[in-house]
Amino acid sequence: MTTIAFRPIIQRASDIAEERIFTMSFQISHIIDAPREQVWQWHTRPGAVVRLTPSFLPMTPLQQASSLADGTTVFSLPGGLRWEAKHEFSGYVSGYRFTDRCVSAPIAALAKWRHVHVFAEALNEHEQLEATKITDSLDTRLPKAALTAAFAYRQQQLIQDFAALKRFEALVQDQANDQPLVIAMTGANGLVGTALSAQLQTMGHTVISLTRNNPGEGERLWEPENPANDLLDGVDVLVHLAGESIMGRFTDSHKQAIYDSRIGPTKKLAALVRASDTCHTLVSASAIGFYGHDTGEHTVDEQSDAGEGFLASVCEDWEAAATQAAADGKRVCQVRTGIVLSGAGGLLPVMKGLFSVGLGGELSGGKPWFSWIAIDDLCDIYCRAIFDQRCTGPINAVAPNPVRNAEFTEALGQELHRPTIIPIPNLGPKLILGEEGAKELALANQRVAATKAEDLGHVFRYEHIQQALAHELGGETLQHPPLK
Repeated sequence: MTTIAFRPIIQRASDIAEERIFTMSFQISHIIDAPREQVWQWHTRPGAVVRLTPSFLPMTPLQQASSLADGTTVFSLPGGLRWEAKHEFSGYVSGYRFTDRCVSAPIAALAKWRHVHVFAEALNEHEQLEATKITDSLDTRLPKAALTAAFAYRQQQLIQDFAALKRFEALVQDQANDQPLVIAMTGANGLVGTALSAQLQTMGHTVISLTRNNPGEGERLWEPENPANDLLDGVDVLVHLAGESIMGRFTDSHKQAIYDSRIGPTKKLAALVRASDTCHTLVSASAIGFYGHDTGEHTVDEQSDAGEGFLASVCEDWEAAATQAAADGKRVCQVRTGIVLSGAGGLLPVMKGLFSVGLGGELSGGKPWFSWIAIDDLCDIYCRAIFDQRCTGPINAVAPNPVRNAEFTEALGQELHRPTIIPIPNLGPKLILGEEGAKELALANQRVAATKAEDLGHVFRYEHIQQALAHELGGETLQHPPLK
């Protein structure tokens, strides 16, 4: 009887011992060059969780907590699992601290996750209390190596987001237009739209998603072929990102879908912008495909003529459709996007998978030029187009330093610690994309300059390919505040 009576106590003692063995404490700090209250408000706004979730982790934000005091943030995980982070009221001090704990089974038992976020005034470089020290304290069973990569990403993201915020705030103040905007956006749930929406919302602007199906809170129904006349009521800026994916074999039907999804809908949206009493700016997506699939050794910029090929003709007509909004003081800007590097989608996860199984290598002898841009720099270019009234017409969204395919291959191999000695024959992309698709996409040779962005004084977060790959693939190191 005595043994039976004490069995639960013995088991609990065993559980505590096991928890002590496997649960570790982890604490890091870094400095944000912004006042504590501003940094706190940033964390309370929609989009904060999206901005802070590392692109290389297999978790996707589904719901951000409505309150840092007692809300719940939800992520999806592989295999249909969910990570639910419940905020604890007992660990909340408005403006200074919030705490979350993983509560979803079976992850809660495996991770034993508790995360305390502390915000404190700190000295900036001018020895004034205008900076913020963020301290993250964790108790968890997750491995320290994974935490180090994730929190290095979070630190860099916050530092860079606030640096960009400061630049854009100064820009709009100079232009005497510092009021929060209402921004409507097509394609808001895509790779670029998700990141851009989150950035704009954390900056304090309102984003309305224009969706083709079942609009929810903060969304409006958009019928591309017959948009409602009141679609842009109360909207200041329209960002148009939607269009059929260009990936896949260039069959006649696929090419027609690419063209039709861009030209007609853009014309109709441009007409709405032109007729709107409130919407003063249209920012429309385009691509460096405008310059053709082969620019040779010649560097092209916004002053260059359109090239040859299917995508060049699509981009030329697409931009012309958007330009129809440019009347009666309306501003139009077309963002010619390069190859977007993001750990969350697009080219990089595909290349990572190939390199991980030893199939990484050069294309076409490594000679083609590769005009790339990190996704956060692309979002900053869109912010530039939204806020900078000097920005009209096309603007190239590419990093200042394009690389050859061989340089990209070497940099990616180094970041992934994988060999790159086996060249990829041109036959491979042709089998997947077809002759025309391979020529226009995988084997394209485009050397594009960011001339207009640089002329406008734009600052890039990641000027070099190694920096961008490290951020998107988890290769950064932790920041540490200076000792004072």
